[in-house]
Amino acid sequence: MKALIVTRVSGFLPQFEANNVKILQEMGFEVHYAANFNTVVYGKDNHRLDGMGLICHQIDFERSPFSNGVRKAYHQLKELMEQEAFDLIHCHMPMSGVVTRMAAQAVRKKSGRKVPVLYTAHGLHFYEGAPLKNWIYYPVERYLSRFTDRLILINEEDYQRAQKFPVRGSVERIMGIGMRLEKFRSWCKTDYSLGKSEAKRDIYEKYGIPDNYGILISVGEITQRKNHIVMIDAMKELLDLPLVYIICGSGPEEDKLKAYVHELGLESRVKFAGYVEQVPAMLCQADCFVFPSFQEGLPVAVMEAMAVGLPVIATRIRGITDLLEHTKGGYLADDWEPESYGVKVRRMFSERGGKSGISRQQRRQEMGQWNRQRVQKFALPVVEDKMRRIYQSVMEEINENVTDTHVNL
Repeated sequence: MKALIVTRVSGFLPQFEANNVKILQEMGFEVHYAANFNTVVYGKDNHRLDGMGLICHQIDFERSPFSNGVRKAYHQLKELMEQEAFDLIHCHMPMSGVVTRMAAQAVRKKSGRKVPVLYTAHGLHFYEGAPLKNWIYYPVERYLSRFTDRLILINEEDYQRAQKFPVRGSVERIMGIGMRLEKFRSWCKTDYSLGKSEAKRDIYEKYGIPDNYGILISVGEITQRKNHIVMIDAMKELLDLPLVYIICGSGPEEDKLKAYVHELGLESRVKFAGYVEQVPAMLCQADCFVFPSFQEGLPVAVMEAMAVGLPVIATRIRGITDLLEHTKGGYLADDWEPESYGVKVRRMFSERGGKSGISRQQRRQEMGQWNRQRVQKFALPVVEDKMRRIYQSVMEEINENVTDTHVNL
């Protein structure tokens, strides 16, 4: 049997879908991977695909739905599907999700083979509070659900909305991509207090941070969507506190933000770490995770921070509210104003713990421990079990189709 996984950019699979590859291979599938291997977003090259046992196919996906390249990608995928006669197709990401399902439906009508098509939406473009322009995708997704045998959602808001779609198969909810919590336990022991771990000495020395400073950290692409500029502006109002903000990631806005930091004279307070492969090692050296992103599905970066026992400050949006509870695992801001983030950071690092009178450090540790417990429900075994059941139900449909074909013959 053959399975095809499709994403627009090549780095998406090793970053988020490697475990699904493993599941399919264990179930007896030969796994093919179609993507634009010239567009690498997660990492600097495609070396993480090495050794995964994939058969790779170049598809010239482009990001814009209005690009002339959409038609080319459609025909490339359609030709690939006709040549390989896949038994299962699983697509991800909005643009590749659209093109893949259109191509699969065309091949299905031509061949008569009822190949199951799965689409995992890692955060629908349309959501409560989304800009009006985002809702142009609503009728597209609703229409394409007719060609989708499993529509898989990763947060509660999307799952509830998709219940109203005319899905050809069923709507499923999974708890993200599955967190490998054991790797965070191996990186981070039980002591998260400031200045006591060996790893912390590395980051303090590398970035020239004074020993008595606390570390705020963000992980994510440096794009407008991730909205790092909010925390940079907030740092202007926090100069009286001994804090440094470290941004882990790279992206198209990086040079612009570096210039802005220089303009504000904040080089000693805002550091750029670039793309980081060993994210747990960086997180274990921080004191608080901040995440001012405009839009998320179910952010892995936040779950990773929770897994190492960090308190989190983020905006009250879809995906974030699936993970965090205000005052228990951190603080939720109601908007993206720098002042709102400044207030939450100041509360985290300068106020004592209410009636209990616990220290600031103790409160951060309590929030971090709450997050470590909370993230267990998003652990890899939980997600893997659900995905195995989804794939198994698809395999049963494959077998039924084969049986029906033999009967007709």
